[in-house]
Amino acid sequence: MELSQYLSMFIDESKEHLQSLNENLLNLESNPQDISIVHNIFRSAHTLKGMSATMGFEDIAALTHEMENVLDLVRNSKIEMNPFIFDCIFKSLDSLESMVEDIIQGGTGKADVSPIVVALRSIVTGDYKTAQAPAVTAAKEPAKGIEVDEFQFSILQQSIDSGFLVFYIEVSVNENCVLKAARAYMVFDALERMGEIVKATPSVQEIEQEKFDRSFSLYFISKVDQVTLEKEILNVSEIQSAVIITVDSESLAELSRPRNEVEAARQEIAAAVAEAITPAVSVEPIHNAEPVTAVAKPAAGGAPVASRTIRVDIERLDALMNLFSELLIDRVRLEQLASEVKRNDLTETVEHMSRVSSDLQNIVLKLRMVPVDSVFNRFPRMIRDLAKSLDKKVDLVITGAETELDRTVIDEIGDPLVHLLRNAVDHGIESISDRLAAGKSEQGTIQLRAFHSGNHVFIEIEEDGKGIYREKVLKTALKNGLVTAEQAAKLSDLEVYNLLFASGFSTAEKISDISGRGVGLDVVKTKIQMLGGHVQVDSKPGFGSKFSVQLPLTLSIISAMLVRLGSEKYAIPLSSIVETSAIQKNQIRNIHGNKMVEYRNTVIPLVSLSTLFNVPDFNEDLEEETEIVVVRKGDKQVALMVDEFIGQQEIVLKTLGKYLSGLFAISGATILGDGQVALIIDPNALIK
Repeated sequence: MELSQYLSMFIDESKEHLQSLNENLLNLESNPQDISIVHNIFRSAHTLKGMSATMGFEDIAALTHEMENVLDLVRNSKIEMNPFIFDCIFKSLDSLESMVEDIIQGGTGKADVSPIVVALRSIVTGDYKTAQAPAVTAAKEPAKGIEVDEFQFSILQQSIDSGFLVFYIEVSVNENCVLKAARAYMVFDALERMGEIVKATPSVQEIEQEKFDRSFSLYFISKVDQVTLEKEILNVSEIQSAVIITVDSESLAELSRPRNEVEAARQEIAAAVAEAITPAVSVEPIHNAEPVTAVAKPAAGGAPVASRTIRVDIERLDALMNLFSELLIDRVRLEQLASEVKRNDLTETVEHMSRVSSDLQNIVLKLRMVPVDSVFNRFPRMIRDLAKSLDKKVDLVITGAETELDRTVIDEIGDPLVHLLRNAVDHGIESISDRLAAGKSEQGTIQLRAFHSGNHVFIEIEEDGKGIYREKVLKTALKNGLVTAEQAAKLSDLEVYNLLFASGFSTAEKISDISGRGVGLDVVKTKIQMLGGHVQVDSKPGFGSKFSVQLPLTLSIISAMLVRLGSEKYAIPLSSIVETSAIQKNQIRNIHGNKMVEYRNTVIPLVSLSTLFNVPDFNEDLEEETEIVVVRKGDKQVALMVDEFIGQQEIVLKTLGKYLSGLFAISGATILGDGQVALIIDPNALIK
């Protein structure tokens, strides 16, 4: 079978399962007694194991198999979660992520994970120092044994005395197994080739007639060791688990007691088994893999339902967007022609096409939009590890994770946010002792927010740490020659704080491998600017800092108001417009050399676009009345003077290319229905 065609599907689903494992493990760390979370973790690990085994990535499959052994003991209440187990599983997830990343980069996904495997196996056997519970108890009732008669007991005892190995075995088949009897027969057949079955419960006849639930137990005599025995049993497909216990003379006497004895005797049996037998290991077959394409999950009623999602290559969405952009330009042209021809049937057809294409446009746009949750969901685990390594207590509060961004921005924004968050934990949040000395709670809080504002998305990272001190920043800036003493005296606090984004700037007294406030912040700023965004920082010394990242939605199609300045046409994004109006010339005020205009019981700045863009053939001073467009950014507003309103229109956003990049207050251009090019104004740049 050619597996390369399934590689992209394997990578995508592996990422999803690894993220699910991280999230559930964090939840379990907060609620270690919630076994339902353990079941979710086990299912994700099992699916990942099956997928990787099917694709031939044996190291991933082997590591997840060892994780399953530990998780199986936890979910069956044989051991309890403790810090050592959490750390081992978290390290396992880190190794799995590294191996999947290696596969993404074209590698084989192989890695030396033997130290982690040893640690996981020590949990299973109980040979680790920090264990809080024995590795094996009488869970799943295997310690109750099987009642045997005098003859069967004699055979088992003589076998032990003669040097044979006697095992108590409990086998469970999968819940969805259709032919349980056939699977049980295959297990019996495999065992009989290696030794002798003395007693089985239920009986062989009952098992053949499928008169059993999902498990059966037996006593088995052999010269084969336990590891080989496990391997042969688990080679049978659809076997979920096998518990194998080595029995000696003392435990045999307890295990084989008649079951009608009092409950106190049963408890004695359990205690005897826990002390006398070799630790039981519950394992699952690695070959029993799930296919790469995940099985549909049952609906609420229990019946399986078909998958309601499909994966689409981002390049196909790009091609669809470009084709629709061209269709939109033609639609606008048709609308203009229909208004000139003035035929009712043509007008009706064009109007219907406009309605249909508008609906299609909304669908196309939504296809590319992805919630920022796909980026945010990896941060809780990162913060947990950082806080633990720095011996700090940090609570990450995420809001607005449902806010949507274009997929291309989502793919690029992760690394800058990672650096800002690491920076906040390392140098923003104080140590526990420092926080208590400052009268704060020992646990620091980091707020990670995302929200829409106009045609942009804002992401804020705010922490309640020690903040940024102006004097300390200026001292470093003067030392590095970034500003002169005269310039430093004139800088506002915000301007001082934004010096942190200068190349190589750092106020850290000790450079760490986690972050340094300023080390790499220039890279963060450059990356965000490449996406057409901005980043700034504000702080209150002693109370914390806030980094604010502004990002464009980067939609290829936007609604805009077309306006005319002289002989030129411009587009203003509709999402930034508050109101359009007309004002008299005598309403304009000059305050300290700046034009202002009264607007709804307040005064806002008035910007002349013709002067700003040096538009020819237009002199606003000759007009007694002028049209204005009021735009906003957050809580700030400004009025833009224009010559004429053309009307609202949906336009295709085209970049100006790298040769015309960086033009002030221009975010791109569009092609109108008559073939003319109109520049798109960026109101956020004007207000800033």
